[in-house]
Amino acid sequence: MSEITVAEVDVRRVRDQIVDVREDGEVTEGMIPGAIHIPLGQLAARVGELDRERPVVTVCRSGKRSALAAEELSGAGFRADTMGGGMTAWQAAGLPTS
Repeated sequence: MSEITVAEVDVRRVRDQIVDVREDGEVTEGMIPGAIHIPLGQLAARVGELDRERPVVTVCRSGKRSALAAEELSGAGFRADTMGGGMTAWQAAGLPTS
């Protein structure tokens, strides 16, 4: 697991799975286009929704929960990274949200 920049995620989002682990109320503030929303507390139960053959980038508000999610996914056999700075950094960089 590595922490990657928002610029790297912007490039990788066209081929990798972006998993937003924020809670339901938080994603109303905007998500990375194409991201899959799975709250951190549901990740273990919903891991089957993810493709083990494709890398995963986890995202949260600031990067703390997404680091935990990336560790969990790495332990489950996924190639997982976390986006440093979370959606706060993504939005500060002026990158698109849906």
